[in-house]
Amino acid sequence: MSSKSFDPAAREMIDFGKKNNFELVWDRLKEQQPQCGFGELGVCCRNCVMGPCRIDPFGEGPDKGVCGATADTIVARNIVRMIAAGAAAHSDHGRRPALLLKEVGEKENRDYEIKDEAKLVNVAKKLGINIENKDKFQLAKEVAEIALNDYGKQDSNSIKFLESYAPKLKEKLEQIEKALYEKTGKIMGVLPRNIDREIVDIMHRTHIGVDNDPLSLILQGIRAALGDGWGGSLIATECQDILFGTPKVHTVYANLGVLSPDEVNIVIHGHEPVLSEKIVEIALKKELIEYAKSKGAAGINVAGMCCTGNEILMRHNVPIAGNELHQELAVLTGAVEAMIVDVQCIFPALANLTKCFHTKFISTSDQAMFPGADHIQFEEDRADEIAEKIVKIAIENFANRDKSKVNIPEHKNEAIVGFSVEQILEALGGTVEPLIDAVKNGKIKGIVGIVGCNNPKVEQDYFHVNLAKELIKRDILVIGTGCWAIALAKAGLLSVDYANFAGDGLKSVCKVLKIPPFLHMGSCVDCSRMLVVASAIADTLNVNISDLPLFGSAPEWMTEKAVSIGTYFVASGIPVHLWPIPPILGSKEVVKILTETAKEVFGGYFIIEEDVEKAVNIMEAHILEKRKALGI
Repeated sequence: MSSKSFDPAAREMIDFGKKNNFELVWDRLKEQQPQCGFGELGVCCRNCVMGPCRIDPFGEGPDKGVCGATADTIVARNIVRMIAAGAAAHSDHGRRPALLLKEVGEKENRDYEIKDEAKLVNVAKKLGINIENKDKFQLAKEVAEIALNDYGKQDSNSIKFLESYAPKLKEKLEQIEKALYEKTGKIMGVLPRNIDREIVDIMHRTHIGVDNDPLSLILQGIRAALGDGWGGSLIATECQDILFGTPKVHTVYANLGVLSPDEVNIVIHGHEPVLSEKIVEIALKKELIEYAKSKGAAGINVAGMCCTGNEILMRHNVPIAGNELHQELAVLTGAVEAMIVDVQCIFPALANLTKCFHTKFISTSDQAMFPGADHIQFEEDRADEIAEKIVKIAIENFANRDKSKVNIPEHKNEAIVGFSVEQILEALGGTVEPLIDAVKNGKIKGIVGIVGCNNPKVEQDYFHVNLAKELIKRDILVIGTGCWAIALAKAGLLSVDYANFAGDGLKSVCKVLKIPPFLHMGSCVDCSRMLVVASAIADTLNVNISDLPLFGSAPEWMTEKAVSIGTYFVASGIPVHLWPIPPILGSKEVVKILTETAKEVFGGYFIIEEDVEKAVNIMEAHILEKRKALGI
C-alpha cells in the first residue's frame, strides 16, 4: 500500500493508479526531482528580462542581481507577489457574490434569491445601514454597494468591512502606521485602503526599480492580505450566506465511498458556490431524476470536491468525495459521469486523465480555461438553464460508463458540519460568554485554527489529522476550514463521540454543547468566520486579538492563497505555524521580519515546524503565555 496518503481510500486508489500506469500528481512530483534549490530558497528573480537572476546562498557566486537587487529584496518581492496572487484569488471570489447580491437586490436576476433575510439584516446593521422601512431588496442593494465600494474606493480611509467587523483592530493598525512613521520617517501603511488597490500596489512595487526595502515590501504584503481577510474573503462569506443560506449543523458523509455504483455521479470541484448551488438545486428536480432513471441510472448523486464541496456540504446534505489530492483519484473510480469545475486548485492534468475513462471534464469559468475540457460558460442570468444543460450532459453520459472499470473504495465516514459563527453562538446560547468562561476556567486552554491545502510533498492528511488529535488531548479546541476540514471528515473525527479522545476539560464542554472537538467552519474563503469569532471574543474582553490564547496552522499548505491567509492571521495578531517551508530562507532579513519583527509590531508571527509534537508544544506554550498575561 502507498505511504503517500494517510487516507486509506486514497492509498487504495494510488496503488490502483500505479498498477494501471495512470499518471497522478505524486508521479509528476517525482519527475520534477531535484527541484530548483534557488527557487525553494526564494532567491531567483524573473521580474525583468535582464535575468533571470539568482543569488548564491553559499556566498560563492553573485550576491546581487543585474540591477543590484540583493537576496533580501528578491525574496521579499517574491513572497509579496505570492500574497498578491492569493489575495486576488479570494478577493475576486468575493466580488462575484457581491455583484450577484446587487443584481438580486435590483431584481435584475430572478434565478437566485435571498435565502437568509435575518443574516442580511444583521450584516446591514453591522455596516451602519439604516434598516427602517426598507425591504430585503433595498437592503441587499445597499450591502452589495458597500461591499463593491470596498474593492475600488479611492479615498484613503480603511475598507468598511474591516472597520465595521474589527474596530479595535483598525485602531491598532492606525497606531502601528503612526509608530512606523515616527521611527523611520517613511510612510509605510498597513491599513488597507481598498481591496484591489493593495494588490495593484504590490505589483507596482515589485516591478524593477521600484521598492527595494524588504520591510516596506513585506508591510505592503500585509496590507493586501488584510484587505483579503477582512475584505474580499469576509465579503464572500457574508454575501454567500445571505444568498444561499447561513450554514446550520447537520451530518454528511465524506470520502470516495460517497460515489454511487448505480447513480449518475456528478462531482463539483473548485471554489465558487454560485455555480455549485445551482447544480445541487437542479439535480434535485423530479423531472431530471426521472430522466436519469430513463437512462438506466437509479438516480442522481451530487458530490463535492475541495472547497466548493465544502460550500455545498455546509449548506445542504451533499456528501464530499475528498479534498484537493482526491480530484484525480475520484476519476480513477471509473464512476464519475461529470467533473464540473469553476476556479482555483483544479489540476489541468484532469483533461488527459478523464479521457482514459468516460468522465466528462466540464469547465465553466471564463477565468479558468482548460485545454481538453468541454467548456460550458456559466452565466448568472441564465443560471437555471445552464445548470440544467450540464446536469443533462452528465445523465446522458451514464450510458457510456464501463462497469468493468468501476472501482469505488468503500471508505466513507459520517461528519458533523455546518459551524458558521451563527451556529456556534446558537450552541453557546447566543453569546460568546460561555466560550470565554470555558477558557477562563481552564476547560478550554485556547483555540487553534487549522486551514489549508494538501501538498504531495507531505503525506496527504497526516499532519492535518495528527496535529488536530494532539491539540485536543491538551484541551485546545480546534476550528478550521478547507482541505483540513475535509481531511477530518474523511477520517471520521468530526463526531460528538470523538470528544472522548480529548482532555477532560474540552471533553466536558463538547458533551454539554453536543459538538465535536473539531469545528468544520467551511471553505478556505470562510477563514473569515474564524476572524469574526476572534474579534467577538476580543471585543467582549475589551482586549486586542493579539492578547488572546489563539494560534493558527497551515500544515500542508501549497497555494498562494494560503500565504495570504497566513499573513492576515499574523497581521490580525494570531501566530501561524507552517509546513512545508515557504520560499524565504534565502534571506535572513525576510525571515527575521516574518518571525520576529512581526511579533513585535502585530503580535502575530510565523513559525516553521515539521514535527507534529514539537509544533503543538510551541502552540501550547504560546497559549499558556497569553493565558498568564490575561490573568487566567
